[in-house]
Amino acid sequence: MDRGSVRADAWVWAVRLTKTRSQATAACKAGHVRVNGDRAKPSTPVRVGDRVEVTLVHPNGPAQVRIAEVRQLLVKRVGASVAAQAYVDQSPPPPPKAERPAPVALRERGAGRPTKKERRALDRLRGRGSR
Repeated sequence: MDRGSVRADAWVWAVRLTKTRSQATAACKAGHVRVNGDRAKPSTPVRVGDRVEVTLVHPNGPAQVRIAEVRQLLVKRVGASVAAQAYVDQSPPPPPKAERPAPVALRERGAGRPTKKERRALDRLRGRGSR
């Protein structure tokens, strides 16, 4: 790797798009990081002017796409204000709260199968109606 580039996983972590370096590496391995439209391995070089797309998968919500144009190469994690100056954020705005899907009804573990009454209530909640 030449002096004018940085590893993709290190840069994504350094500019605070992921919380940990291991999360950045895992995102690269899972195909959630793209550099200039191509799927990036953790060792893919990132250069000034590249477009980096990171898909952040949240366990209880929709995936969020962060698009960043590289302005400055960072190897080590820096403060939030310095990290914000290292890229141009071109991410689409998040969807309004009204468009977000309703949370799925969750049952406690070990609660067993729903009763007939509970199943009908779940069906109504999911929009399947009561026949």
